[in-house]
Amino acid sequence: MEDILTNIRNKTQRHYYISEKKTELYFAIICGVFLFLGFLIQKLTSFSNWIYLTSYLFSYFFGCYYIAIEAYKKVIKGAFDIDFLMIAAAAGAFYIGKWAEGSLLLFLFSLGHALEHYAMNKAKRSIEALSNISPKTALVKKNGELEEIPINNLRINDVIVVKSNTKIAADGVIISGSSSINQAPITGESIPVDKVYIDSTDSLPMFNEIDKKHIVFTGTINGDNNIEVLVLKLSKDSTVSRLINMVSEVETQKSPTQRLTKKFEKWYVPIVIFAVTLLCFAYLIIDEDFHQSLYRAITVLVAASPCALAISTPSAVLSGIARAAQKGVLIKGGKALEDLGEITTIAFDKTGTLTEGKPKLTNLIPLNNFNEENLLELVLEVESLSNHPIAKAISNDIKAIYKIQTKNKATNVTAIHGKGISANFYNEKVLIGNIKMINDANIIVDQLILTKMESLLKNGHTVMIVGFKNQVVGLISVMDVPRKNAKATLNKLKSIGIKHMVMLTGDHQNVGDAIAKQIGLTGVKGNLLPEDKVSEIKNLIKKCHKIAMVGDGVNDAPAMALSTVSIAMGAAGSDVALETADVALMSDKIENLPFVIGLSRASKRIIKQNILISLGVVCLLVPITIFGLTNIGLAVTFHEGSTIIVVLNALRLLRFEMD
Repeated sequence: MEDILTNIRNKTQRHYYISEKKTELYFAIICGVFLFLGFLIQKLTSFSNWIYLTSYLFSYFFGCYYIAIEAYKKVIKGAFDIDFLMIAAAAGAFYIGKWAEGSLLLFLFSLGHALEHYAMNKAKRSIEALSNISPKTALVKKNGELEEIPINNLRINDVIVVKSNTKIAADGVIISGSSSINQAPITGESIPVDKVYIDSTDSLPMFNEIDKKHIVFTGTINGDNNIEVLVLKLSKDSTVSRLINMVSEVETQKSPTQRLTKKFEKWYVPIVIFAVTLLCFAYLIIDEDFHQSLYRAITVLVAASPCALAISTPSAVLSGIARAAQKGVLIKGGKALEDLGEITTIAFDKTGTLTEGKPKLTNLIPLNNFNEENLLELVLEVESLSNHPIAKAISNDIKAIYKIQTKNKATNVTAIHGKGISANFYNEKVLIGNIKMINDANIIVDQLILTKMESLLKNGHTVMIVGFKNQVVGLISVMDVPRKNAKATLNKLKSIGIKHMVMLTGDHQNVGDAIAKQIGLTGVKGNLLPEDKVSEIKNLIKKCHKIAMVGDGVNDAPAMALSTVSIAMGAAGSDVALETADVALMSDKIENLPFVIGLSRASKRIIKQNILISLGVVCLLVPITIFGLTNIGLAVTFHEGSTIIVVLNALRLLRFEMD
């Protein structure tokens, strides 16, 4: 993990070559001081010329130091960029004796350069703050004794003790104690989450398959109780380390606009150099001397330099990604950020994305004058003895909703494959299962019961019949119910311009239709195998061009890979989701989706504003300078002013909030 953090720090500090972090800014200020001194000596004193020229020379040195380093790196590779243009302009001013203008050019450009790097680093520091999430040491329990060791020395299956109100040092599973854990540093959740110890660590599944109420993440904050955690991931493989590493790499993943501006600069800079060279010889055509033509050419060179354009997109992209990271959302690069801002169609997986992902008891209906309390007791006693997921869901929900407990009155519970379960209750046979099971037992199911069953099935419920004493005494239905915030989230998405929201599910069409009706989806495709989902994504892309796919990033991987932007929910703890998704919602909250799309659209909007500002200033200044209507000082002021404006505009994204 230390290697990852060192890598980020190196990136963040790459513009600072001499001892202190802000040296570049200090050099720019010193350049301005010597410029001011030289100008005062030149205009207000009668001192010898060499005195103010010396001041201007110092101004030149401090002003061009960092710019010259940047330009040299590019020139030796055969490339010419904005730094080269500024050095050329300053050298031209020096040659024709315009010392003050040359110094002013270097002062304002180096100041803009320093502020630009400061602003970019401000966004990067928001990302680098992730490195402070993880504690540096851990309390390891060995032979009943506690030993404090660096987290890099932790090993799989070590047991660490996490004291109250301290940071958790490793991804793992709680084996002793319970507490409320503040997961905001990783998932962005504002409310602490209750966590409890796991009953047994024998035959533990994969980390991301363990019930989330038992697992903890590096860097999250323990509540008021001490807990013991079994380490399941090394420091370098922890969720926070992977998050830091991936966020640190997003700078290399340029957005479409950024790639376009880079291509533009590649051709634009040589054209500017060629045009300025021609302007140096304007005195051969118009009535002016060489110095006047050279001065005009230098002024045009300053005006035509695309500094603001070069920084307009990366500053906005980095600020947008940093803001998303603060809210527990990983956006992997500028392309994903820009593409998401253009999305008007979203395809959703059902299970675990729009729904809770587990069955819930929805109806328990007594029939044939059977008492409801007796039906509750009968069903609870029988289902509580079964290990089937639906049986567990039914018994747990009865206990939670009706506040009753088992009395161990059921015996001889037997699972009948493909049908249901049978048992004895007070020495009478009980059957709970499908209609085939009831028919095989020669129990009559009248038309009224069949009608009720059909109604529930059409609405997406899974229905079971309860048979007792050779008659039907009740119906039970369960359903994977929508998430509490699903409907409100989809309404919010509609309000921000998402026109098509389609569910792609392997469940029966009736189930999908029922969920869609409850939460407000615009379309449903049911009975889909993974390859069918891929086909549906292809069809959506043909119709809508760009689409997003929201799923868990694992079983939806083929369909998500094909979508324009893939969004994985609950990516904390899921290595696959972190690796494959373009956007990872670290928490398992679908309500974060409108924020991500809103942020992407705001980023896209600011990128367009920045490009308009930067190109507008160039288009305004170039004709004015060609006709000699302004001097270098004003050209530099407008030029560098536009650079600072676009950077400040981009930094607004760091405070983005949804309306």
